[in-house]
This record gives sequence, structure tokens and C-alpha cells, in this order.
Amino acid sequence: MADDALPLSERYEACMVLSGVGDALGYNHGSWEFERNGEVIHREVAKKGGLARLDAKDFLLSDDTVMHLATAEALTEVGKKGKETLQRLIGELVKKYIECMTDMHGRSAGLTCLSSMNLHSGRLDGDHRIPFNKRGGGCGAAMRAMCIGLRFPSPDQEGHLIAASVESGRLTHHHPTGYLGALAAALFTAYAVRRSPLVEAWGHGLMKVLERAKEYIAQAGHCVDQNLQNCDYFENAWQAYLTERGILDGTGTPRFPDCYGVKERDQFYSRVSFKGWGGSSGHDAPMIAYDALLRAGDSWEELANHGFFHGGDSDSTAAIAAAWWGALHGFRRVPQLNYKRLEYRKRLAEAARQLLQLRSKPFDEDK
Repeated sequence: MADDALPLSERYEACMVLSGVGDALGYNHGSWEFERNGEVIHREVAKKGGLARLDAKDFLLSDDTVMHLATAEALTEVGKKGKETLQRLIGELVKKYIECMTDMHGRSAGLTCLSSMNLHSGRLDGDHRIPFNKRGGGCGAAMRAMCIGLRFPSPDQEGHLIAASVESGRLTHHHPTGYLGALAAALFTAYAVRRSPLVEAWGHGLMKVLERAKEYIAQAGHCVDQNLQNCDYFENAWQAYLTERGILDGTGTPRFPDCYGVKERDQFYSRVSFKGWGGSSGHDAPMIAYDALLRAGDSWEELANHGFFHGGDSDSTAAIAAAWWGALHGFRRVPQLNYKRLEYRKRLAEAARQLLQLRSKPFDEDK
């Protein structure tokens, strides 16, 4: 359970900083992100002395956190400039995403993000929309969207959260499987901030919010038919997952297999994935992160075992899961070695501070 005595400021900071920790540990300079056998990763973690002995200074952040910071800093930059609108935010996001592409050495930037930023860099017409992409269902939109939930955590801001996550996502991943992953990452962060119950509210709430997202997609008027015709995969995958766990209707206790070790988790993560690499798509990156959070409770070590160290796209699932965990639990029982010397820790903490200040600020509708 979350600690009700924790100040919101710590939870915001932990959301951003621990997301970076999850990313860095799940990535491990690429050797763990691209290792398809989770048992190999767990053996290597054990050889290093276990999770508590992993020093953040030895782990480089991947493209996930660089782009998450870009999203957060776009949100805060627009927040400093008076009237905030969705179009201003979209423009600032494009600017920050292009800028952050210069900080990708050794960070394994995704090809979809790179190609989309090349497209944006060459445009002079001020139109930030990109064509529908039938291959745009990767997790690159989800991995960077948690901070949107920090900016719009309240139920009455849900419409802004939907618009910001959808549009931030389809700046690079213009396919519902991709950008609806950004919606899930942001929405669950908002649920964590307001401490909505994990079973009763999260998955059940997402299924309801997806209907509002479809309404937004239709209203936004960009490639409407293609988008709406391709929403089913994300929705059906989540419905199947929640049904398997026995929590589709937001009641009950999550059902896990009697034997759910490293090998079994790898098999399950692969099964719910698009093409066998668990966590690499927009639907299953937040799904695996949520699965890890349900299983771990308030144990940082169990969160890492389930969400960081597996034979899939481990840095993305870790970045998402750790953000939610931090928003719930702060830095409670997280070894300081895991985060004190994290690359860009001060930037992450400052972004969190500014998002906390903005959280109740009105967001204007575009006129």
C-alpha cells in the first residue's frame, strides 16, 4: 500500500527519478535490454551483488529517459509562458524532441522516433502532423508519457490528459497501438498520484477512458478513419489481459499462475506481445509494467524482478513501472545507491518540482 504520510513533492520527484533508474537498470548499456533470456539477466544481477548493490553511476540512461525529460520540459516550458494551449504544447514537444536527438549517443534511440524527428526537422509549414503509420505501434510513445499524468493528475483534467498523450504520441508513433500506450502511461501515473486503487480503478478505468479517446480522435480530424479502424488491437489486448488476471470489471484479486518465475514471466510477456519481444509495443509496455506493479505491491526489489529484468524491452517496461511505483511510494525502501548518482538526476528532480507547481494550473482550450 502507498504511504499516506509521504509529501506529494517526494512522490513527484520519485516518479521522475525512479523512472530514470528503471530505464538505466533495464537498459544496462543495451546488454540487458536486448538480452532475450531473463534468466541470464537475473544471474548477472546476482553476480553484481543483487539490486541493492547496483550503483546508478554505472548505468547510462537510454533514449527512454532522454525523451521523457524532453516531454516534461516541454510541459514546464509551455507552463511558464502564460496561456497554455494544446497547439503550443505540440509545438514545444516537437522542438524538445528534435533537440534531444543530439543526446542519443550510446542510448539506442528507436528508429521510428529518429525517422519521425527527421521528418519534423525538415518541415517549415508549422504543421506538426505526420502521416498515419501502419508500423507505428512501438512503445516509443508510451515510454516518455508518464510525466503527462503529473501535469494533469485530476479527474477534471482527464480531457487534457487524453489530448496531450495522444498528440505527443503520434508526433512519432501515428498508430493507435503506439499512442494509446502513451495514454495508458499518463493515465496510470495520474491514478498513482491520486492513489486510485490498483485493481478497482486502473485497468477498469483505462477501458472506459479508451472510449473518450476515440471521441477525441474523431474530433481531432486527422486520419480519423485509419485511426478508429485500428484501435481494436490495443483495446482487445487489454481486455484479454484483464480478463486473464480476473480484474476486468475492477473487482477481485489478481490471478497469477502458481509458478510465475523468471522463465514463466518471459513466456507470458512474449505471449502478450505483438511479435514476441515483450514490452516493445504500445499496448504491452504499460501492460507488463502494470503486471509487475500488481505483483510487487510495495516491494522495490520485486518490482525490479518483474518489470526491469526480463527477456523483453526491459528498459521501457522498467521506466514506466518505476514511474508509477515512485508516484505511489516515493523513495521508500529504495537503496540510495540505485538513484543518488543517476545521470540527469537533478534535471529529473527539477522537472518534477515544476510539474508539481503546474498540476492545478488551468490548461486553456485552443480557440
